[in-house]
Amino acid sequence: MAGFFGEISPPPGIANYGEGLADGPMKFANNLLKFVIVIAGLYAFINLIVAGYDFLGSGGDAKKVKSAWEKIWQSLLGLAFVAGSFVLAAVFGWLIFRDPMAILNPKIYGPIK
Repeated sequence: MAGFFGEISPPPGIANYGEGLADGPMKFANNLLKFVIVIAGLYAFINLIVAGYDFLGSGGDAKKVKSAWEKIWQSLLGLAFVAGSFVLAAVFGWLIFRDPMAILNPKIYGPIK
């Protein structure tokens, strides 16, 4: 028997996150983390382009060249930190759980239905 308001079905995209409490929040957090990392990579890439443009447009001014090199260096260092975090997560996942993807794709097990 349908309820007073009828049968309400979730939007199509929600079905991708599973039905249990263990599935949904973890997949959402994983997608959010991936989104933040993509945004960090795009920001570093744009910053690198702008720093390169500043370097080319410095006209030989030592202060502008130094500033552009600092921006380039900081952008590359930021990209190295983002990439290094994945490597460290895989190494710690392997050492602790014997699975390199354990930290990158966590699974929460709940009660058996």
